Amino acid sequence: MERYFFTIAFLLVATGTWAQAYTWPKAAPATVGMSEARLSRLDRMLENAVKENQIPGAVALIARKGKLVYLKSLGHSNDSGEPLKTSDIFRMASQTKAVTATAVMMLWEEGHFSLDDPISKWIPEFQNPGILDSLYVDGSYTTSPANKEITIRHLITHTSGMGYGVIDADERFGRMYQGAGATELFTTEDITIKESVEKMASLPLHHHPGDKFTYSVGLDVLGYFIEIISGMPLDDFFRTRIFEPLGMEDTHFYLPENKTSRLVQVQTKENGQWKPLDGGFYDVDYPKKGAQTFFSGGAGLSGTAEDYAKFLQMYLNMGEFNGKRILSRKTVELIMANQFEHLWPNDGKFYGLAFSIVNEEGKSIGGLGSEGTFDWGGYFNTKYFADPSEGLIGILMKQTYDIGPDPTTEKFMRLVFQAIDD
Repeated sequence: MERYFFTIAFLLVATGTWAQAYTWPKAAPATVGMSEARLSRLDRMLENAVKENQIPGAVALIARKGKLVYLKSLGHSNDSGEPLKTSDIFRMASQTKAVTATAVMMLWEEGHFSLDDPISKWIPEFQNPGILDSLYVDGSYTTSPANKEITIRHLITHTSGMGYGVIDADERFGRMYQGAGATELFTTEDITIKESVEKMASLPLHHHPGDKFTYSVGLDVLGYFIEIISGMPLDDFFRTRIFEPLGMEDTHFYLPENKTSRLVQVQTKENGQWKPLDGGFYDVDYPKKGAQTFFSGGAGLSGTAEDYAKFLQMYLNMGEFNGKRILSRKTVELIMANQFEHLWPNDGKFYGLAFSIVNEEGKSIGGLGSEGTFDWGGYFNTKYFADPSEGLIGILMKQTYDIGPDPTTEKFMRLVFQAIDD
């Protein structure tokens, strides 16, 4: 097990200039209202989870009131048994979505579009969407006309009716996306997000736009939209407008060669033993090799726990961090507002413009945090949450796939909140 805090000072090689260094202050838990004795329960839970083979390893981070109080790693980072480090890099998958949503709202602030504008205004292939009626064995299908156009708001809130290809709950959409040659997840192939989005734009929808919440590739579409509006490749926009200002030096779509050794292996279980994930829809060389041209706004980023904590702290600070303002306070309030009624499953949360958010009912469920706590996770078993009322951030980073029940995420949230002592 490793525990350490460190000062961040970095040279932005890509630009040849120095960004403003950020020193994240560490604090004894008691000085920010956290109990060290109660945090030790988290130690024991994670240690037991590794010992009992529930997970191969994890990095856990807790920050409160802008100060790091807990940053630990335990277990191993690969099947060779290499010890996991707190500076190791994880595939964040859907944690990318909140970054893409943030970029959309930055451009919205600049007056480029309305959230209720049709996306076909910029990507004409989305004109006249249809709802899937039947899919036939030969790949052909029939549709009925949708009752409205897909808007930017629909895409950012997963209410567009679009599917999610290979991971869609309805396997018909996986067949259609594959048949169209659309790429919606991880790839080392020489393809751009523009090419993929234009292929999927004409495919049928699950339902009329705005009628339901259906987890989808909408944030990938918005990644391409960001490129159109900004005139920049998505990786350049993220780097210059978000990562560099926030000091997120270890967050990338594709890793520089000098960082690939820090990438944690995705592992699965076979006969009770950990082994590398190999084959299937997931390209094991991503994000280290290949053409490195596909910037998935829905799932493409990799980074460290500490980097993502900076992004979350920006939201707790109402849009500002490290002396740099990313979003207006009023825009953050909009992002945290309930975007639709009666569409989100009744689990004590609603959906805003980047996160799921605990509502008044959610406070009584237990373990979800205060009203207004926002959270999400990633496909390879990563999780984050931030509680504005408590000034609290929790991040748990793992890299596993198809391992059966894993209680550590739910326990992590509960143990973080029970350690509050003020």
